[in-house]
Amino acid sequence: MNIEFLFLRKAIKDKNYISFSHKDVELKKVKALKITEETLYTNQGDYCLLKIKKVKILKERY
Repeated sequence: MNIEFLFLRKAIKDKNYISFSHKDVELKKVKALKITEETLYTNQGDYCLLKIKKVKILKERY
């Protein structure tokens, strides 16, 4: 379990928006719904955790 996984789990619990890059595509103000060991489920689709980079937890809540 890496540090990004812990930050994402905390963001889901607190219902914060997140932004990250996945396969060189920047995603901003994404609503994270659920996380497993391999996948992040969001309102915009499912993403592999191994390909996610530059994770930022935004202060705004949904």
